[in-house]
Amino acid sequence: MEAKAFIERVREYLPSDAHLVEKAYEFAAMAHKGQTRKSGHPYLEHPLHTAMVLSDLKLDADTLSAALLHDVSEDCGTTLREIEAQFNPQVAKLVDGVTKINKITNQAEKENARSESQAENLRKMLLATTEDVRVLLIKLADRLDNMRTLGALTQDRRHAIALETLEIYAPLAHRLGMGKIKWQLEDLSFRYLEPQEYHRVARLVAGKREERESFVEEVSQLLEQELGKAGVKAKVSGRPKHIYSVYQKIGKYATQGKDFSDIHDLLALRVLTSSVSDCYKALGVVHSLWRPIMAEFNDFVANPKGNGYKSLHTTVMYKATQPLEIQIRTYEMHCTSEYGVAAHWRYKEGKESISPGRELGWLCWLGDWKEGLDSEDFLETVKSEVLSDSVFIYTPQGEIKELPKGATPLDFAFRIHTDLGYRCIGSKVNGKLEPLNHVLGNGDVVEIIASKENKGPSLDWRNPELGYVKTAHSKAKIRQWFKKQERSQCVANGRQIWDKELRHLGVSVPSLDKAGSLFGYVSQDDFLAALGSGSLKVSQVALKLSVDIEPPEEIVKTASPAKISPIGVKVMGVGGLLTRLANCCHPLPGDKIIGYITQGRGITVHCENCPNVVNEEERERLIQVEWGEVERVYPVTLQVEAWNRVGLVRDISAIIAGEGVNLTDVKVAHERGDNMTSEYFTIEVKNAAQLARIVARAYSVWNVISVTRKGEMDVKQEIG
Repeated sequence: MEAKAFIERVREYLPSDAHLVEKAYEFAAMAHKGQTRKSGHPYLEHPLHTAMVLSDLKLDADTLSAALLHDVSEDCGTTLREIEAQFNPQVAKLVDGVTKINKITNQAEKENARSESQAENLRKMLLATTEDVRVLLIKLADRLDNMRTLGALTQDRRHAIALETLEIYAPLAHRLGMGKIKWQLEDLSFRYLEPQEYHRVARLVAGKREERESFVEEVSQLLEQELGKAGVKAKVSGRPKHIYSVYQKIGKYATQGKDFSDIHDLLALRVLTSSVSDCYKALGVVHSLWRPIMAEFNDFVANPKGNGYKSLHTTVMYKATQPLEIQIRTYEMHCTSEYGVAAHWRYKEGKESISPGRELGWLCWLGDWKEGLDSEDFLETVKSEVLSDSVFIYTPQGEIKELPKGATPLDFAFRIHTDLGYRCIGSKVNGKLEPLNHVLGNGDVVEIIASKENKGPSLDWRNPELGYVKTAHSKAKIRQWFKKQERSQCVANGRQIWDKELRHLGVSVPSLDKAGSLFGYVSQDDFLAALGSGSLKVSQVALKLSVDIEPPEEIVKTASPAKISPIGVKVMGVGGLLTRLANCCHPLPGDKIIGYITQGRGITVHCENCPNVVNEEERERLIQVEWGEVERVYPVTLQVEAWNRVGLVRDISAIIAGEGVNLTDVKVAHERGDNMTSEYFTIEVKNAAQLARIVARAYSVWNVISVTRKGEMDVKQEIG
């Protein structure tokens, strides 16, 4: 029945091309015959549902055919040459683009390398999109159907796919202006990532639904009558608020001391008209009926969003007591807000692509970035510049440049040209001199002041705390400049990183020669130069060293952390004596340790380099100790310094869980004025190598600046 309804729908809007889609369905049915999904349902349901999503967007016959065939090459052994012969080169090209993405994902899953696979998967997908955006549209529809049937997978797989969907695919749908797909992906991801919160918010939203629906119907009728009197023909309806957006709103309001009952835009109306002039007439009617809250007014018709979204947004006080949000747009604007790029990208036979407009200008950036950035840099660039909110900045000549929200004049200089970024020494924003770390706003006119000589970037530009650059593109260009500088400078930078950064791991590191050999470098200087230039990252070194020091072992957990003997410590070769771990340095198995004889509380075990031990005057109270058999886990608190963002705690917690380590406590310090946050994670680990792996992986989380053991800072506690 589904297949029949799908074909009928295609015949309605593609009467001359429907035969191609029918042929693709029959071909897919034959190729997937006998195959089933993990749920036990026929496999053919998946490509059919993927194509049905795209038919809702009224996409062309080539796209629908490719959606039906997108798994036959990989799962059924059908070659692209056969597809091209049976259909046409465009269908084969689209199938090839989607198949390449799937191959990367599947291989990465087998190798258990989520972060690397996500980076390379996204890179391939978006670079394929620069040639034909339909590849991304098929992939989004494919992911939507997979999310709808995610329950058949294991919990770990469900969590990993849902997290990737929320981080990558939902923002991509938003970037393409496809609101209808975006909210479905967000709600489905939220359901699997935080099921308890999902159901709690769903109950809150459903709790007063009848009351809200009655209110919306009453107000809609009143507004339609008033619009009719003013000669404005319009359709007024309620606008539903989706569960994930309500959850985000609850979190935002909680920081302001408000609760769920204060969320006024759960009550919202949408007014659809036939023309832009009617939109503004309708706005006048609304404001004449009810008092507007001017701080809540936005004109996205005159100033569209970066993804092409247009609408008038206003909030009024209904009967002077009830805040009511109203969106006013034309039917065409509404179609664009729901279906985005698919609403106005139409592919005619024989035409391979259409040049993207401003709402897809970021595809052009991707084409510029595909050379010179490794997969992880590319992922960081896309997350910070493509999947984030944008501002539009003007050059003095009136040319528009799109930058991520929070960008600076220095980012603007690098966006215009790399050489201009290197020579930048100052800036004027709207005719006024501003520092290079000034945050730009939408509509600013920026003039870059440049030196005649190419002195190159300042070292301060690399310091995230100073906020000179926001975009990953600028950061990558700055790294490239330093990479090309004199070897001696890179070696010096690398030595500083080795001495300053790696000590925070709290593990005993080998000599420089040994560390260099682990990465294939012949000399110390080669290794330090790579570290100092940025081609070798601190997180890579930390992870490699932790694995080399002690290979991963199966984790043994206990109901409570070990604090009192037996803790796997021998005193002068004898076990079973009363010992405890020092709170100042938190030693772990693998650390070099020494004992301190207390008065009446046994022996306290410290790290050898603990300042309290180094500065101890009564040296006779120090005693030789060593690690014995370790059978318990040990509590350690990690302090994470990061730029604050939604999902930061969740991402770090996921890394901890991925190591099989128990997370016992999370504390978040108040956010500072510079949007920096300090977060404390108390975990139970078995040894220093395991801790080092967690620290190294935490460094890879987006926006994380530093990760340190809290005990390294709290050295003023009593030694006993």
